[in-house]
Amino acid sequence: MSSPLVGLLAAAAAATGTHLLWTATNDRPPAATGAVAPEAPLARLRRAGREWFVQAGLGDVALGEFAGVVVILAAGGAAVAYAVFGGVVPALVAGVFAGSFPIASYRHRRTVRLARAQEAWPRLIEEIRILTGALGRSIPQALFDVGRRAPADLQPAFAAARREWLLSTDFERALRVLKARLADPTADATCETLLVAHELGGADLDRRLLALAEDRIMDTQGRKDARSRQAGVRFARRFVLVVPAGMAVAGMSVGNGRAAYGSPLGQVLVVAALAMTAACWLWAGTIMRLPDEQRVFTE
Repeated sequence: MSSPLVGLLAAAAAATGTHLLWTATNDRPPAATGAVAPEAPLARLRRAGREWFVQAGLGDVALGEFAGVVVILAAGGAAVAYAVFGGVVPALVAGVFAGSFPIASYRHRRTVRLARAQEAWPRLIEEIRILTGALGRSIPQALFDVGRRAPADLQPAFAAARREWLLSTDFERALRVLKARLADPTADATCETLLVAHELGGADLDRRLLALAEDRIMDTQGRKDARSRQAGVRFARRFVLVVPAGMAVAGMSVGNGRAAYGSPLGQVLVVAALAMTAACWLWAGTIMRLPDEQRVFTE
């Protein structure tokens, strides 16, 4: 057999073997190849709830503890409503409304914490840019040095990421810890920028961090202006609760107000008033809510 024919047969055999190996490892279903399956609705809801807790600074609070606080406040609100209105249905409605107060309180805490993080990130990004550029420090060292000077709410996350870096020397794992602890879109973008520069080289890292810092400054200023314009509206929103509560207490001392609350018609009107008060309170909070940035670089 001539040598050209042998070479052709060998090439054909090699190509056939390569094809068989490729199809054997890539024609499997996603579960067999390790691809990420679509997230179940319950798992997505659980992850969103845990992320919400982390953003509120309650990453170490168990869901059971949170549920206990809700139940206690709901029971207290129901007891007060029963003492005032003398009915079971108004007490249940008031209890459900009072049980929503911890959620509103933690949402406010989450908003404040995110606002502080948004105001701090442009400075942190600028410091990282200076340390990695002018001072020539490595990207991990610059990140964790800046983390020591971060706001108090952010320092535990940087400390956990630095501990992971010291134990594993795996920068990607350390950034994964940092992103999970912060649960912030700006932190995600910053970590991904630093990771790409660390793994592929950071020739243009200075320019990218500068652009990211400028973008965060513009977003922060816009949100601060929007919140300052809402100050009067937030103050007026409190009257949605104060005025009806004051009128209900005053009604008890006028004539047979306590007995009027206990009548069938009074109970219906009380329930309607409580429902409208809760609806107005929730609606006012909805129209004042600034849109949240969506996280993109999530696991």
